[in-house]
Amino acid sequence: MANSKRQLFIKRRLRVRNKLRRVNAGRMRLSVHRSNKNISVQLIDDVNGQTVAAASTLEKDLGMVGKNNIEAATKVGATIAERAKKAGIEEAYFDRGGFLFHGKVKAVADAAREGGLKI
Repeated sequence: MANSKRQLFIKRRLRVRNKLRRVNAGRMRLSVHRSNKNISVQLIDDVNGQTVAAASTLEKDLGMVGKNNIEAATKVGATIAERAKKAGIEEAYFDRGGFLFHGKVKAVADAAREGGLKI
């Protein structure tokens, strides 16, 4: 029986997230979500269950509302690195979820690294 795209995505997301949790215990998680129209990133403290910092193309001050391209992803990655520094976070692990590490997701990670966040 064939799995649907959604089921395969959820399976891949759980596989990635569970492996990352085992390897990177105690570090913050940089989680990425990409939709058809926007891209968002959260810096999550799993121990306390809180979002420490977030950035998204939905924010009007970034000037990328409704954009989902590599340029927007780069801007979001740089913004999350800046906000992480303000929060006192210097390193985190990158949780791509069920998305492939390619294109926009890779652009977010590269921009966050260039901004000084150790991923």
